[in-house]
Amino acid sequence: MNVPFLNLKIQYDSIKDEINNAIQDVINKTAFAGGPFVSEFEENFKKYCQTKFAIGNANGTDALWLPLIALGVGPGDEVITTPNTFVATVEAIILSGAKPVFVDVVDGTYSMDPKLLQKAITKKTKAIIPVHIFGQVCDMDPILETAKKHNLYVIEDACQAHGAEYKGKRAGSMGNAAAFSFYPGKNLGAYGEAGATVTNDEKIAEKMKIFRDHGQGQKYYHDMFGWNARMDGIQGAILNVKLKHLDKWNEGRRKNAALYNKQLSGIDKIKMPIEASYSKHVYHIYAIRYKERDKMMDFLKDKGIGVGIHYPVPVHLQKAYKNLGYKKGDFPVAEKSADEFVSLPMFSELTEEQINYTTEQVNAYFK
Repeated sequence: MNVPFLNLKIQYDSIKDEINNAIQDVINKTAFAGGPFVSEFEENFKKYCQTKFAIGNANGTDALWLPLIALGVGPGDEVITTPNTFVATVEAIILSGAKPVFVDVVDGTYSMDPKLLQKAITKKTKAIIPVHIFGQVCDMDPILETAKKHNLYVIEDACQAHGAEYKGKRAGSMGNAAAFSFYPGKNLGAYGEAGATVTNDEKIAEKMKIFRDHGQGQKYYHDMFGWNARMDGIQGAILNVKLKHLDKWNEGRRKNAALYNKQLSGIDKIKMPIEASYSKHVYHIYAIRYKERDKMMDFLKDKGIGVGIHYPVPVHLQKAYKNLGYKKGDFPVAEKSADEFVSLPMFSELTEEQINYTTEQVNAYFK
């Protein structure tokens, strides 16, 4: 049996007519860049995220960058985040002109450790970006309390957490703003690149709207320096269709994760993912940990099972960011996790038979 790491085709087939009709509607109305389909998605997505505003943009990196610009983060400022993230989190900080400052993560959830924030704050600190990694929201209350104490902005990196919850609150609804990526493999994925930033602050929303459209308040009248970060109409239409199915798909992922948990729980040598008591996890990634992962991954690949690593090298140890001055050993939890992560197949349409086969082969490896 072959078990793919991800299967986007099976999801498309389940909503094929809806998708095709939506794309044809965009073509018929020639609404390709921004326009009514993007506006409709923004309206629906802000309601889904329990926020007042949603600003569609070109990709998840723009979704992280725009709120930093809107909040006035720039040269001379520092922004605290974690090294256990996709590199876009740090790219956005650097693009704003600020300096990334890292704190380690909690062993088990792999998200920002709130206890370490205080020591990382300096007079230059302007914002905190907690990363809701793998589909689970960070422990936000202590992060927000620390931010309030020091008058800092909080931008949630919710790029992997569409529909996840923290104590009943949706990911993206708690900070000054939040970024979402709709890269095709995400829980809510476009058919290409797309992203969105949500906020409850009208001034931030307005600045992001102007910035994403070359700084235009109205066509050819440029009120500020800007960028082309608009969402395509076709992506807006596709996301509108898929948003209706997101909760069902997330429940499918949670059901699959529960089955994995049950069938792998007897293996002492692997560390299982956990769902924190404060969280509703949506399992964008199902990552286990094992010290000799390369051997296990080779074994599983030979059995036709797709596996991956998210992420093999923490950002502070990447060649591109040597100039930040960090070294191996600075963030031991993030580093140890990166050395041991193995991501197993995870998508909502994964069948019980496929999970059974995958877990049988994992158990077979250890036997």
